[in-house]
Amino acid sequence: MKAMILAAGLGTRLRPWTLEHPKALVPVDGVPMLERVIGRLRENGFKELVVNIHHFGEQIIDFVKSKDFGVSVVISDERGKLLDTGGAILHAENFLTLESGPVLVHNVDILSDADLQRLMQAHLESGADSTLLVSRRDSSRKLIFDEDMFLRGWHNIRDGVYKPGGYSPSEGEEEYAFSGIHVVGAGLLEEMKRLETGDKFSIIEFLLDGRNRAKIKGHLQDNLKLIDIGKPATLSQANAIYNNQC
Repeated sequence: MKAMILAAGLGTRLRPWTLEHPKALVPVDGVPMLERVIGRLRENGFKELVVNIHHFGEQIIDFVKSKDFGVSVVISDERGKLLDTGGAILHAENFLTLESGPVLVHNVDILSDADLQRLMQAHLESGADSTLLVSRRDSSRKLIFDEDMFLRGWHNIRDGVYKPGGYSPSEGEEEYAFSGIHVVGAGLLEEMKRLETGDKFSIIEFLLDGRNRAKIKGHLQDNLKLIDIGKPATLSQANAIYNNQC
């Protein structure tokens, strides 16, 4: 199986570390977050990994060259321009070779106990073009799905804003927190090419675009343990968790 790790972000919330280093190399109990994500992917059976880079990308290149992760790791270079989460996938098309099967896309700052093999299997069985891993955890922003788990909208709970514009939830629809982990198939990539005129765009904005004809589904894993380590408070929590496991 193949996966892509989104590791190009600026990591502004993790300054001052990210003033001189990429976010992906922030240590979590002494181990860079990128290495921890690679380890989880390897444990779940992923053998071919693509890592996109931008901010201090040369440091990630040197780090990947310096380690034997037990899996193949190639670099999708965005040092010339940061392409956001959707543009990054499109830019890496030649590495992903989606015609040979779907690819798991995983944010570098997400650590979880998710069953990624089950997510991939659910995607294949559903016939969806993309499958989003979701849970019932607390979040200020949630995705909305109908009774068949098709994506219908997005809700910012704090200010009451819904997307796409003019959307209002219907009876039977449920709101779940997105994990930052999803599966992308060839059909989604084709829709990206059909709709996107620029090379930089958000994957969530694309998925919610009313012109998008791709079949987008959610996959719910109850009791999912997940921590977003992209900010100081949650990074401290993750450090404590891994330290206590030693």
